[in-house]
Amino acid sequence: QVQLVESGGGLVQAGGSLRLSCAASGRTFSLYGMGWFRQAPGKEREFVAAIRWSTSSTYYRDSVKGRSTISRDNTKNTVSLQMNSLKPEDTAVYYCAATLYTVVDWSKEYEYRYWGQGTQVTVSS
Repeated sequence: QVQLVESGGGLVQAGGSLRLSCAASGRTFSLYGMGWFRQAPGKEREFVAAIRWSTSSTYYRDSVKGRSTISRDNTKNTVSLQMNSLKPEDTAVYYCAATLYTVVDWSKEYEYRYWGQGTQVTVSS
């Protein structure tokens, strides 16, 4: 069992930056990977970024490449998503997710068993 708590969301002007964090507790010794998804009103939940715990290999959706960075802290069992050059299109509830098992496709929701409650990111124009 893994519990996830997101933080760091808020209101920011277009072009600004935010750093989201996700703290994991429970069976963190078995973590294989963690990721970030987001969901805007009326839209499907979509993949943002993910990281493999053991190797720090990272994966991003094309629309955030070059302006977002996912990282981990093994000691604190946390993952962070640094988002720069934010756009109104980035407005959404951001969810942290985790898996204890080998991942085939990091962008698929079904690969992750555990989910946080979400943190709101609003980018104004």
